Amino acid sequence: MIELIKREQLPSWFSYSDCFIETTNQNLIDFTPWIIMQGDCLEQKYKGIKQRYPYRDLVPFAKRIDNDDVACWESNKGKKIVVIHDFASTGWENVIEYDTFWDWLRVSVEDMIEYHNDCLCEVKNSGK
Repeated sequence: MIELIKREQLPSWFSYSDCFIETTNQNLIDFTPWIIMQGDCLEQKYKGIKQRYPYRDLVPFAKRIDNDDVACWESNKGKKIVVIHDFASTGWENVIEYDTFWDWLRVSVEDMIEYHNDCLCEVKNSGK
C-alpha cells in the first residue's frame, strides 16, 4: 500500500476514489512517463501546488517525469481529473480534463506505450 496524503491534511470535500485505491492497492503506480506520487514527493507537490495556485483547490496524485504536468482532483470538478502544467503562470496552467480516473488512466497507459516505443523498437530490431 502506498503512502498517500493523510486524511487530516486533505480538504473536507475530498476522499480518494475507490478506483484510485484499487489501482494503487495493486501497486499500479508507474506508467512512465506518468508516476502516481506517494510519500514525501506527494506531500511536497501538494503543498507546492497550494502555494503556486492558491485560488484553486487541487489534490494532486500523479506527475509526468518528462515535463511539469500534474494530474489532480479539483473541488469544483467532481470526479473529473484535471491536468495542470505546474509552475506555469497563473491562468496558463490548464492542460486537459478527463471525466473519470479511468479515462486518465487509459491515456496514461497510451502515453507509456508512446514514451517507450523507441525502446521497444530497438529491442525488436536487435534480434535481426
